[in-house]
Formats: sequence, C-alpha cells, structure tokens
Amino acid sequence: MRKLLSGVFMGVMIMSGAFASDVSRDMEDPLYLQSIEEIVSRTTLTYWDNILRAGQTISYGMNNRLTLSANVHFQQDFDGNEDGFSAIDLGGIYRLARAEDNNSNMISDLLFGLKFGGSSHVRTPYFADSTYYAGLRFGRQWAGMTLSGTIQSNWIFDDERGMAYIDFVPEAYFRVAPDWRLGGGLIIRKATNPSFDQEWIDFKVVRQYGRTQYVGHLDYEFESDDVQVGARINILF
Repeated sequence: MRKLLSGVFMGVMIMSGAFASDVSRDMEDPLYLQSIEEIVSRTTLTYWDNILRAGQTISYGMNNRLTLSANVHFQQDFDGNEDGFSAIDLGGIYRLARAEDNNSNMISDLLFGLKFGGSSHVRTPYFADSTYYAGLRFGRQWAGMTLSGTIQSNWIFDDERGMAYIDFVPEAYFRVAPDWRLGGGLIIRKATNPSFDQEWIDFKVVRQYGRTQYVGHLDYEFESDDVQVGARINILF
C-alpha cells in the first residue's frame, strides 16, 4: 500500500510539472494572495445533515501584501429550525514573506479576523456572539503544485462559556492539467472544551476558465461521521 501511494503521489507530481499554469489566477491555491486592487468573489453552496448553507465572500487587494475580506452565510434546515444568517466575518491576510524574499522560497502569511453576530443556530461555535482569530500560514509554491500548513487560534470571550481552540491545517494542491486542479487536506481542531474537538479530511476538484473557477468538494469528519458536499464559484475581477 505504501508503495502504491508513493507511486500515485509521484505520478501526480510529474503531471503537475507538465501542466503548470499561471498561479496568479489560481484562487484555490492554499497560498493564493491577490494583487493590488484586485477583487475576488467566492460564492459557496454546501449540504450536510439536511442543512443547506449558502455563502458569499468578497476580498480586496489593498496592496501586494495585504488583503481584506468579508463574508456572510445563510442556512436552511430541512429537518429542524436551525435556520438563519451566520456571523459576519471580517478578516485579512498579510504576507510576511514572499518566495523571492528568502533562499528557501518559502511563503508565510499572517491571518487575522473577527466573527460577530448572527443566529445562534449558525454560529461557530453555536453559542459565540463573537470569535476572534489569528494564525500563521506557510508553505511553498512550485509551478505545478503547492504544499502548505496553517496554524490558527480562535478565542471566545464569555464569562460562562468562553473557550479557545486551535486548528492545524496541512494541505496539498496539484495543477494536473492546463485547466484542472486537485487538492486535499486535513483540519485538526483541539479545543479547551473537548466537545468541540474535530478531525476533518477534505478533497476538491477545480476547473479553471480564465479568471473563473468552478470547485466541487467532499469533506468527512471522523468523530461524528458527518459528510459535507458542496460547490464554489471563484471570480477574479
């Protein structure tokens, strides 16, 4: 099995190098950062456990290092009353180091943001009026592939139910054909309240048309056996 997986991985790497494309328009790349005055729209649709959630994110390139974004979601529960709008998420990405800034060609980003308000059924975690987060994203881009890792900490300040949790997110992303990409990763969440511990694995396939991407994804959570399927449209203006 180990030899088989190694062979598949090497095959994907070879194909990735053969079908390399312009990473500056690859919005699904884990280390993507848009350029100055560019706008990216991400529209999402996700279904799991009789719940359909739609979302919209808009991000803007302030300069060649800083991006600011905002997003909001609405979900419809077909088997209960967990309907409503999620917290509004205001966040940003600041590029600490570009590939050309160091001999190892490593990229690193500072992530930060705030989620506030929204229906109690849609918040994450569900009881949080506001959640603050900060993290570090790092990795390396090649012409045909990207490997990255993210460490993000989240804080909830509440006299009775305050807590914190940390997400560890390793990702691999391959440009396997001129307009096709494949990606996968893990999300490992450790919380001060163990009931919020989670371990997700996700896979996605991406089709690129110029400055537009169509994405399909499948996510699985080990503890609860939850499965999510979804689609996303990314547009670069």
